[in-house]
Amino acid sequence: MENRKKIGLFFGSFNPIHIGHLILANYILENSDMWELWFIVSPQNPFKDKKSLLKDHNRLDMVQLAIKNYPRMRASNVEFLLPRPSYTIDTLTYLQEKHPDLSFSLIMGEDNLASLHKWKNYELLLEKYQIIVYPRIFGEEKKSDYLQHENIHQVKAPIIELSATEIRNMIKSGKNTRPMLPPEVFEYLDGSSFYK
Repeated sequence: MENRKKIGLFFGSFNPIHIGHLILANYILENSDMWELWFIVSPQNPFKDKKSLLKDHNRLDMVQLAIKNYPRMRASNVEFLLPRPSYTIDTLTYLQEKHPDLSFSLIMGEDNLASLHKWKNYELLLEKYQIIVYPRIFGEEKKSDYLQHENIHQVKAPIIELSATEIRNMIKSGKNTRPMLPPEVFEYLDGSSFYK
């Protein structure tokens, strides 16, 4: 069973996707035995406010535009089809049933790992799936105890402290966000009234 192709799942609202996401995704693909990395565009995070969220299909469009020159990256709308709010364990279970020939890993920031115990069925997640953890700069919280778990693998990816919230605020105030966004995403947003 172990020669199943490995797929990394990068969940997020991607509101909007920015170069930090691409740098991280590319780093993980180039420094692991992963076959592909899928961006799972989340319709609604149970922990996030929905007000500033662009429509699902607009965020999916931006991810598709951003990765069109990266053949090993895919944009997935799988969570648009599942009950809301979306829970990672349900999405993983659904994907594993649909693709029994693939092996899925979860990609998350170190800051998310600290709150893993609040996730639905987190014990099952830890037991059944590999979790790839990338470094984040975050407050004074102590390091997560989960880092010792056999299914958790830390990667020394570059830390890009770019936030989608900051980018949205800059767009709103008419500031230039061109260097922070993939060119196709910048053009997409620049020609729209999104976030303004």
